[in-house]
Parts: sequence; structure tokens; C-alpha cells
Amino acid sequence: MNKFSPIALALGFVVTHSAVAEDGFRQHDAHVHGEVEFNIAQDANELLFEITAPGADVVGFEHAPETEGQTQTLTNAVAQLSKPNDVMMISAAAQCEVKHVSVRHSLGDDEHHDHDHDHDHHDEKAHDQHQEKNHDHDEHEHHDDHEQHETHKEQTNHGEFTVEYHYQCGQIDQLEQIETQWFSLFPSTEKVHANILTDTQQKAVDLN
Repeated sequence: MNKFSPIALALGFVVTHSAVAEDGFRQHDAHVHGEVEFNIAQDANELLFEITAPGADVVGFEHAPETEGQTQTLTNAVAQLSKPNDVMMISAAAQCEVKHVSVRHSLGDDEHHDHDHDHDHHDEKAHDQHQEKNHDHDEHEHHDDHEQHETHKEQTNHGEFTVEYHYQCGQIDQLEQIETQWFSLFPSTEKVHANILTDTQQKAVDLN
């Protein structure tokens, strides 16, 4: 288990357990297997975690599932990531409650697994109605979009997960420690780059 300990929001930031801290906020644009990014932001009583992880780290592949086993692995991973209290553990004294969870990935057909299914369904219905009125035009656009999508897929071919946990905290000043079980849950990860942004500071921390 790795810790951010403690996050003293007004006093500074101390890290333990094989971690290196630096001043400032870093953005890791490159998709590197074995490296995951945590963006942790605190704004007043709200706490937001955004996790970006290569598909290889989470499920062992970065393409659409090709076997029943891979499909089950992907389903299990999404279910696991949808349990924020299993991934991140926050000081109980801070009284933080989960308000929103989003788990998305770009591994094939089920790219947008999210908790906003109703919104997505509404958009799809509206799109279908529009297609009925403008069939020829939409069919041509769909063909172009499909070609662009396939070209983009061939160019990138780096499936990844994007996870968001949004908390509301009753006693944010009592937030003394954040622990993560990421390395235990997803042992293919070798390093976590954590960016911490609070009301008073910015820090970059590497965990391994």
C-alpha cells in the first residue's frame, strides 16, 4: 500500500513509501506502459481524483476484447474501478462521501462505460431521429467519420482508462492521509505520477 501522508492542505505536503516529491504540477502526455497518472484536486470541501492508466496496466491489453476471457477481464476491471473506496482510502475524520464516479476506456466497442447512460441514450435517440430526416446526407457523413475513426485508431492504438472520483468532505481540514491500493489491484503498474493541486499549493509526487 502506498500513502500520501499527510495532505495538510494549509501546511504543506509530506510523502512516504518510496515516493519522490517535487514542487509544481506536471503533465505526462506520453502513453507509457507501467506508468499511471493521478491528478488530485482539492477545492474548498470538494476532492477530485482523475486517474489515467494504460489499458495494458489495467487489463493486460489495449484493443477491443477478442476472447471471452478478455471480455470478462475488462468487465471485472471496470467493476473494480467503479469502487473508489477500494482504490483510494481517505482519512475517515475528513468525512468524505463519494458523489460521482466515472469509468471510461477506449478499448473497442464499449469505449464510453460511464454513469451517464441516460444522457448518452437520449443523444443516441435524437441522432436516430435526425438520421431519418436526412438519411443520404448523414450516411455520407457517417462514412467519412468511419474512415477518420479508423485512421485515427490505426495511428494511436493505445487504449487507456480514465477514471474520476468526486468527493464532498464535511471536515476537509481533517484530511491527514490518502492511501492507494492501485499497485495491489493492478500490479503491472511500476510507477504512479501524482499531481496534487489544493487551495494553497501544487505538488508533483512519484510513487513506486
